[in-house]
Amino acid sequence: MNRIEGPSLRELVSSVAFETNRTVGGGLVSIELLRRRFTARGWLDATVHGVFIAVSRFTPGTVVLAYVVMLGWRFHRWIGALLALAVASIPASLIVFALAVTLARVDQYSTVRALLAVGILVAGVLVLGSAWHLVRPYLTRESGIRLTMIALIAVALVIAGATPVRVLLVAAVVSAALPVRLPGASGRESRGPAKA
Repeated sequence: MNRIEGPSLRELVSSVAFETNRTVGGGLVSIELLRRRFTARGWLDATVHGVFIAVSRFTPGTVVLAYVVMLGWRFHRWIGALLALAVASIPASLIVFALAVTLARVDQYSTVRALLAVGILVAGVLVLGSAWHLVRPYLTRESGIRLTMIALIAVALVIAGATPVRVLLVAAVVSAALPVRLPGASGRESRGPAKA
């Protein structure tokens, strides 16, 4: 692509810095804000934006960083690409660094550790509660015995010091080895899921 009329280097850098550093929740939000700003000023059209999205999703790494590098390159070649990358990544890196340092120091207080433990416990209960509501309609006496066996094996492996990956692997193998009796199968054993 040839360099086209667009923002000055200062406008490019300030737009990228503002839109990428004022959002929380992922790079796609920043990309949408950049798209709106650049299309409103006539610097970018839907086709070029679509190409930028496709290429940024295809490249390894963070999507928003690939996107801002392409914006910088389109309007100011190397200097635009490097400055756009810098203003999009350095402030966020500094914020993460400050949070990490703060958490390392705050974690020394027993009250904070207790609050974190309670938060982890609440998250675990919520996950287990959701799993129970998903599994409950499918539980029969036979499947309950099977689930209990797998849970006991998993607990024994954890107590024995097995890694989480090994626990999951053993649970999957044991689950696959146990016969499954499907409702309405008239006593036949089946290993696959029920067909609708």
